[in-house]
Amino acid sequence: MSPNIKGAILALIAFGVYATHDVFIKTLGATYSPIQLVFFSVLLSFPLATVSLMRDRAPSTLLPVHPWWIAGRTVAAVITGFAAFYAFANLPLTQTYAILFATPLIITVLSIPVLGEKVRLPRWLAVTVGLIGVLVVLRPGGAELSLGHAAALLAAFTGAFASIVLRKIGSDERPVVVMLYPMVANFVVMGAMLPFVYVPMPIEDLGYMAIVSVFAWVGGRFIIAAYQTGEAAIVAPMHYSQILWASVFGYVFFNESIDFYTGVGTAIIIASGLFIVFRESRGGNSSNTPVLRTRSRIGTPSAFRVSDLMTSGRYRDKQTKKENLPE
Repeated sequence: MSPNIKGAILALIAFGVYATHDVFIKTLGATYSPIQLVFFSVLLSFPLATVSLMRDRAPSTLLPVHPWWIAGRTVAAVITGFAAFYAFANLPLTQTYAILFATPLIITVLSIPVLGEKVRLPRWLAVTVGLIGVLVVLRPGGAELSLGHAAALLAAFTGAFASIVLRKIGSDERPVVVMLYPMVANFVVMGAMLPFVYVPMPIEDLGYMAIVSVFAWVGGRFIIAAYQTGEAAIVAPMHYSQILWASVFGYVFFNESIDFYTGVGTAIIIASGLFIVFRESRGGNSSNTPVLRTRSRIGTPSAFRVSDLMTSGRYRDKQTKKENLPE
């Protein structure tokens, strides 16, 4: 089996795990506020995060090198987690994924002011087409828009911002710094609001929350393995396989089906996203490849950011050597 095929399979498994994670979130979201879900998912993930902290042997402090960028990314991460959980709880899975798939398009736009990336006409056209696809899914004026749609759009924007900031500062910051600040912020902010929305959780629901944290962690480990094994241009498009899982899980567990407009809009968004991915993978078209190098999956506040570990010295050196090999 070639490394690229193995990497693609590992990525498919990862996004299957993530989709299962989202089924639990949607199920629990019928009873509990996203605030409570985010709080407990982060709380129960601290033992797993401790494992990463114990493995970091760098002799340094937890003070960030770029405090303002870390602060901005932390705020964006807190908003992303809450908004994504709200969207999953209140929208069909396929609609939520379709809107979140716009994240690479937003990253492309944000790469101009944040990274100084030069976006040429073909990628601008792809972004425009992708945003048209989002409008097809939303159907403004033709269907009732809800807070769930607004939350999914907000998660796409803030998730894109958090990812592009990591692309900018990831080589300078310790992975544990980038991982720990959003987790602590989620714990503090959601914990402060928890008394206003708290609903007692039976032990089985706490067990489900523990499963959510474990699934987020396991999915992240598979993503790391996928990017270590295969080329980014092969692994990154596997992200869109979540729509297949969403279709199956939505039908089986929630009696959902993909309507015509969601299907058409999703196809448009995926096509534009794939164009950007493959264009970035061609040498000379992008100096920063912000989409290809954005490996985290938004909407999982209980998980470490995959890119946090991929920017650590061991992974970064390996990936740099791999990307610099002659084609």
